[in-house]
Amino acid sequence: MSSRIPRGRFVAVLGSILVLVIIRSAIGAHYPHDWLLENALMLVVGILLVSTYRSLPLSRVSYGLIFVFLCLHETGAHWTYAKVPYNEWTQALFGVSLNDTLGWERNHFDRLVHFLYGLLIAYPIREVFLRVADVRGFWGYFLPLDLVMSTSMIFELIEWGGAEYFGGELGMAYLGSQGDIWDAHNDMALASLGAVIAMTIIALINARYKRDFAREFRDSLKVKHPQPLGEEELDRMRGSSE
Repeated sequence: MSSRIPRGRFVAVLGSILVLVIIRSAIGAHYPHDWLLENALMLVVGILLVSTYRSLPLSRVSYGLIFVFLCLHETGAHWTYAKVPYNEWTQALFGVSLNDTLGWERNHFDRLVHFLYGLLIAYPIREVFLRVADVRGFWGYFLPLDLVMSTSMIFELIEWGGAEYFGGELGMAYLGSQGDIWDAHNDMALASLGAVIAMTIIALINARYKRDFAREFRDSLKVKHPQPLGEEELDRMRGSSE
């Protein structure tokens, strides 16, 4: 008999905790308008997870990873990402400032969350690719990395657009660049690094426990359809329709 918590109960517990986290994040939010902008993401993710729960229920691992990331996001939404007081927290807990210890001059909470986006969300993305698109081998590791990189880029464009549209303090709070002209590049690079680490770990686990790992990886890189596409495929489609 399995000792695992039933998926429905597990998801219900995580969902209930997340609702409490969101409520706590909203109470006394340091920049309420920025909190609303940041939580537009929560609304989209919430609708997506709820609407696909019956048709595509994810593993407990995936739901847990998503839960951790969203809790971190709510922390950033409460304080604004550029002002999360982690230095005060480490000072109170350990008697030292993290920034002073590591020689940092800016608030790096946003960098941490971008890195964890790749590290935590790459596996749920991989699960969807494997179960929906039936990808195998190399593509089961590359495509999650690719989607993390592309969604990171899209989010940076959304931040840029939001900053341009709202302007002023709200725009700067939402952008959170802290004067770093390479902020978007650093954020995307860290998300990509997190995804690379996640997929490397999964690949090592699979290499250890899957007997056909090497064969599946090799076969996934073989040419499945030797005929070219493009104009050749267009000619074939025209010929078959006549």
